[in-house]
Amino acid sequence: MQVVILDGDSLGRDADLSALHALPVSVTYYPSTTAAESASRIANADIILVNKVVLSAEVLEQAPRCRYIGILATGMNNVDLDYCKQRGIAVNNVSGYGTDSVAQHTLMLMLNLATSALPTMRQVQQGEWSQSPFFCLLDNPVIELAGKHLVIVGYGTLGQRVAELAKAFGMRVSVAARPGTQHASRRPLDELLPEADVVSLHCQLSDDTAEMINAERLALMKPSAFLINTARGGLIDEQALLTALTQNQIGGAALDTLSVEPPPADHPLLNAQLPNLLITPHSAWAAKEARQRLITLAVNKLSAFLDSE
Repeated sequence: MQVVILDGDSLGRDADLSALHALPVSVTYYPSTTAAESASRIANADIILVNKVVLSAEVLEQAPRCRYIGILATGMNNVDLDYCKQRGIAVNNVSGYGTDSVAQHTLMLMLNLATSALPTMRQVQQGEWSQSPFFCLLDNPVIELAGKHLVIVGYGTLGQRVAELAKAFGMRVSVAARPGTQHASRRPLDELLPEADVVSLHCQLSDDTAEMINAERLALMKPSAFLINTARGGLIDEQALLTALTQNQIGGAALDTLSVEPPPADHPLLNAQLPNLLITPHSAWAAKEARQRLITLAVNKLSAFLDSE
């Protein structure tokens, strides 16, 4: 069978694909694929492995032999699932591979905000410590996480792991009921926001959660509170967040994802240059162990499909 990988370099160039090559398949590897290249590259494919390349019905119509699509990620919105169902194309994604990596990244962002790590390191690099009359620099705010209230939105495997790590720092953890949902043991997000010292997002993007962190909800938060998003950029109204930060309505924000990725160079948040705004390039999942785990799970699912055939 012919396997085509459309955006292999999105897994990192150090990824080990030996398990895939050990299967009874012939593999064609493309580091990346543009929209214009998609149709021609899958024309003879029996199996398509893809991370973020869009496989619409129009594109998939050009792949008459395709019987299996392996999505090298959890999100499946880049593949027309209705068309695949009509055509009898099996589609599998991968989940649970990056729990520890993303949870670790979440705590890293939280700790950086809590300790003002980046602005303080910039002071050191600029020579301010060397010029200080005292043995230390105390110009930037530092807080202890112990005793602070963390509100988590989205309590799947990832949210639960973040809660475990936060409790190890002595934080009090609450799980919010997402907008549009009710849960007997969870208080509504709007009710928890005024009490939160840190809000961390770990839920899926849907009609109910799109821009759920908007101007109104940001106004409910403490002026000292932090907002962390390692889920989906569309969960936040980005212009409202920028306004809240510049007007000191909240204490800081740390984002691993934006509403458009890769973001345009003139994205307002990228150019804000605020000391209490941290942005990482959707890399929370990027630990080598997590990426290799993703490959292993994807290959296992493909192998099971081949066995069933």
